[in-house]
Amino acid sequence: MALVVIILAAAAFGAAAGLLLPRALYRLAVPPDTPWRADCPAGHPLTGPAAGWLGPARCGGASYGVRPLPAALTTAALCAALAAAAGPVPEAAVWVLLAPFVVLLARVDRAVHRLPDVLTLPLALAATALLGLAALTGRADGHWGRAALGGLALGAAYLALFLINPQGMGFGDVKLALALGVPLGWYGWGVWLAGAFLGFLYGALYGLALVLSGRAGRRTALAFGPFMAAGAFTGVLLGGFGE
Repeated sequence: MALVVIILAAAAFGAAAGLLLPRALYRLAVPPDTPWRADCPAGHPLTGPAAGWLGPARCGGASYGVRPLPAALTTAALCAALAAAAGPVPEAAVWVLLAPFVVLLARVDRAVHRLPDVLTLPLALAATALLGLAALTGRADGHWGRAALGGLALGAAYLALFLINPQGMGFGDVKLALALGVPLGWYGWGVWLAGAFLGFLYGALYGLALVLSGRAGRRTALAFGPFMAAGAFTGVLLGGFGE
């Protein structure tokens, strides 16, 4: 019964957070080296710390950007799945709290091939700090030191790939890897390896499908952030259900 309550609470949080994402996505989804959007499509300024960044993308009664309902349903489903995998342990709250930010990053990257520093680096710090608090409770099922090393290791691996082939790997991917490596490392190096590998596998399969369907060529650039997030999500599910 307790697990059912946790899953429902996670889904409700995810739905509420998803409803707040459309305006942030609209403002952040701009090409690299471009300032964040400060006005709606009609030219009205988006002002106020909360009113300017969070909430449905609406202006004068008309919607713009992504629709809030699909965003809410997606985030709710992800949060519910993470809570179900983790169970009644403190890190479940960490996964649920961080999931909307990962969703936002993936959507921004998919839209404009950009992973904003304003989200990636704080996400890595938040994941490390929150898991440290979870470990202090004595009821967690993971290891904080390994989580921190997991973030550094995945960031280092992506940095090496970036240095080898800067055209094939963006530096934003390196900073996102720092954040995603933390939850993967929390569950162990087997989960870390699985999550890292699955990110590449998902990206390769998607790229192959595009090439075979004639919608892309072998040199077509793809946003890799969504596949990194999907791989990490799968890894955390494997780690949670495997405990």
